[in-house]
Amino acid sequence: REREGARDITNMSQQAANGVPCRGKVLTLDNMNPNVRRVEYAVRGAIVQRAGQIEKELKEGVKKPFTEVIKANIGDAHAMGQKPISFLRQVLALCSYPELLEDNKFPEDAKHRARRILEACGGHSIGAYSASQGIECVRQDVARYIEKRDGGIPSNPDNIYLSTGASDAIVTMLKLLVCGEGRDRTGVMISIPQYPLYSAALADLGAVQISYYLDEDKCWSLDVAELKRAVDAARQHCNPRVLCIINPGNPTGQVQSRQCIEDVIRFAKEEHLFLMADEVYQDNVYAEGCKFHSFKKVLFEMGPAYSSTVEMASFHSTSKCYMGECGFRGGYMEVINMDPEVKAQLTKLVSVRLCPPVPGQALLDLVVNPPQPDEPSYNTFMKERTAVLAALAEKARLTEQIFNEVPGVTCNPVQGAMYTFPRIALPQKAIDKAKEEGQVPDMFYCMRLLEEEGICLVPGSGFGQREGTFHFRMTILPPTEKLKIVLQKISDFHVRFTQEFS
Repeated sequence: REREGARDITNMSQQAANGVPCRGKVLTLDNMNPNVRRVEYAVRGAIVQRAGQIEKELKEGVKKPFTEVIKANIGDAHAMGQKPISFLRQVLALCSYPELLEDNKFPEDAKHRARRILEACGGHSIGAYSASQGIECVRQDVARYIEKRDGGIPSNPDNIYLSTGASDAIVTMLKLLVCGEGRDRTGVMISIPQYPLYSAALADLGAVQISYYLDEDKCWSLDVAELKRAVDAARQHCNPRVLCIINPGNPTGQVQSRQCIEDVIRFAKEEHLFLMADEVYQDNVYAEGCKFHSFKKVLFEMGPAYSSTVEMASFHSTSKCYMGECGFRGGYMEVINMDPEVKAQLTKLVSVRLCPPVPGQALLDLVVNPPQPDEPSYNTFMKERTAVLAALAEKARLTEQIFNEVPGVTCNPVQGAMYTFPRIALPQKAIDKAKEEGQVPDMFYCMRLLEEEGICLVPGSGFGQREGTFHFRMTILPPTEKLKIVLQKISDFHVRFTQEFS
């Protein structure tokens, strides 16, 4: 009421120079789209904004107990120091400035890729719009990549939609799927913990979030019995239509077994759900005995009873894996068993945005069509790719080991992806202090860590967690020596924090 009264007074006092009363802003917090107000995106939330302020303070000479802010909050590989893959950047340089095609410093296979991409672009320029679904030869290369990855299972380029990163395609699919009012409103099943893109998109679309919990005690595994519990409970108040899976997992780093994927597909068929398989970390698998299985491959190997009926979209991106090219915003989705009339509507919907960024499409083409053994760039490419993935595997092992040596911290193996999501035990006094300050306890913890050590993490509450448990998400992307320092600082802070509030 006080805030509304203050607004009224402000509006009344605003007089134009000619004495005509001003009616205030057309768009205010009170009359804006309420769904947008409900959107939360923890990965770039309050703690990241404070980290940005601290960086400015450091530049202005403000004394802190640290000299830099280490942003371990987001999977931004190059920002964390990962070097770009030479071949990818060579071809992109050639595409951006074709005069370089005459330069003998560039290998012939890079020039060949660049010429092929440029020939497919309007005016032979990556500055031109492309077809809304994406450049045709790139979609053909994506289809061939999927076929090879999945052991020869056919992929149709007409079912491939290039996108502005995977996120854009995920939101587009959800937009198609959400409808109804009241108890008929679309319900979308998402894992808890989850990547906040999903909860944010559902809030924006006014869809109903159906939470199913991963089992932390079993390395964040997915249990079909929990899916069944969640969908049965949800049917009381909405219409469950979609099941979202992230494999390998974000923020939890688990890699699903083939058996688990089969069980999920059976469940989706039985419950008549549309499957969305977020597979952007498919090259990021580190743990012994773990292997990436694409949902599409498993679906088709289960036979026609499933492969001809279960509707699915799968997603991939240039932002993760060994590439880490987040800024180019390249990605794709493949749709399977989609109603042809709905597919026409999907094509219409993506055409409203004209096209995904063409440099991102060019980059994606190189990811799905990398140098081959008989090409000059092959050895360097494989050396760089292998080095990135081997370093991530070592950092995954190191992170688990060091965190599990800290009293009050429990860390599951980082089987894949590029994050760890350790559980932290917080003293009751710390929980009470957080409530006093109007913060959730793990946000209070992470904010203290930022102010004292200059390390930016995302509290587990931003991803969802079981009541009474507390976590944080940290990326394993910093260079190994810096990561060791980060892990030691977090470990020391946790001990100090626990002692302070015990």
